[in-house]
Amino acid sequence: MTTINPCIYCAKDQRLTDLMIQVAELDTSIVYLFKEQTYKGRCVVAYKKEHKNEIFELSETELILFSKDVARVAKAVNAAFEPGKINYGAYGDKMPHVHFHIVPKREEAPKWGSTFDMMPDEKVYLSDAEYAEVIDKIKANL
Repeated sequence: MTTINPCIYCAKDQRLTDLMIQVAELDTSIVYLFKEQTYKGRCVVAYKKEHKNEIFELSETELILFSKDVARVAKAVNAAFEPGKINYGAYGDKMPHVHFHIVPKREEAPKWGSTFDMMPDEKVYLSDAEYAEVIDKIKANL
């Protein structure tokens, strides 16, 4: 009997590719573009070295390097899409693995002044060409 790894970031299986597209591999993380794009440019920065549930499980060096990756991605998303604010989400109730959502927000867009919706009621999905364009803009600024 085959056991499925409960962590989609470690297993890197269809559960992950159904939700995200890999953008780049950085020093301690992998950057994914979230397919649901209500917040254009929304990414996930996932720790890649080994499975860790909580940020406090990282060594001081790992934490510094991972934090630098998160900041690097946020800076790239900010340069690419010029949002009013970048929101950071570190959730893991259903996907326990150290990862941060990088969510560009705009005043005229949903949930300004509030927590972003992980999966909004009215979802925005792009064409393959549109995903490629968003990814190219992020990569150009990494």
